[in-house]
Amino acid sequence: MLKKTLSAMAWLCIFITAFVSHTAWPQKPPKRKTPAQLKAAACCEEARELRAQIANLSSLLSELSEKQERDWVSVVMQVMELESSTKRMESRLTDAESKYSEMNNQIDIMQLQAAQTVTQTSADAIYDCSSLYQKNYRISGVYKLPPDDFLGSPELEVFCDMETSGGGWTTIQRRKSGLVSFFRDWKQYKQGFGSIRGDFWLGNEHIHRLSRRPTRLRVEMEDWEGNLRHAEYSRFALGNELNSYRLFLGNYSGDVGNDALLYHNNTAFSTKDKDNDNCLDKCAQLRKGGYWYNCCTDSNLNGVYYRLGEHNKHLDGITWYGWHGSSYSLRRVEMKIRPEDFQP
Repeated sequence: MLKKTLSAMAWLCIFITAFVSHTAWPQKPPKRKTPAQLKAAACCEEARELRAQIANLSSLLSELSEKQERDWVSVVMQVMELESSTKRMESRLTDAESKYSEMNNQIDIMQLQAAQTVTQTSADAIYDCSSLYQKNYRISGVYKLPPDDFLGSPELEVFCDMETSGGGWTTIQRRKSGLVSFFRDWKQYKQGFGSIRGDFWLGNEHIHRLSRRPTRLRVEMEDWEGNLRHAEYSRFALGNELNSYRLFLGNYSGDVGNDALLYHNNTAFSTKDKDNDNCLDKCAQLRKGGYWYNCCTDSNLNGVYYRLGEHNKHLDGITWYGWHGSSYSLRRVEMKIRPEDFQP
């Protein structure tokens, strides 16, 4: 009985294995999708493709934007370099033209001096540029004034302006390049310093001597935009050293706005080593120059030369408060004198 049972179970296992593994056994057919489902699937596929395209376009646009920005920065740098190079070339050309013009002027002056003999008598002695002008020296440039035997003054090299407002002006100060420091001591301001063809101070002792007779002062100014202004004063005089080269001025005229020298009238000259101002502060130290400081200044024509007029941190530039105020440093300044009775 047991043997029959085991045989039946064996046959049952063989049947089940064959039934399960039979490849031809019919499967349940897959469920068919509706047209709406097919359409939705197609839309999803299109959306995925569009998102991929958009991502690619965004990446491409980002790359193009970065490249355009780099190219733009490169173009801007090239333009700035070109502008800088152009300005340097213009500056060199201007300097060359100035030197060429000055050389021609010097040649004309030497030819004129060679053609004329100036007789040194009390009636026609040469004291300044106005004396040279009256003797038909009409070309602006550098001249040598003869020694003054009466005062014991040596020969003096001066720059004469023979053109402005009738000519005959002796230049006593010039600021135009910033190559010469005006933060000097008493002795240097007394004797003078700088280059007579560039930036210079003629010297307080010489200015005192040249202003012994009634004298007129002219101050010419230029800002960094190329605008020109001037101020003139009658009865200009400079005291002697015992009087600390005190400044004396008469009436003002000109087109530079408020009179910025009036505040300095009747004040002594001060330098970094000789404080003669009317203030507890040492104005020459604060304003970095030698000048007729009161307490302290409405103008500072011997201050620090700042390019482009910028000196907001310190009020020590070349200033004329009546024009651009206290925080703007001028580009160019000249001070010049001639006798009050000069007739061109």
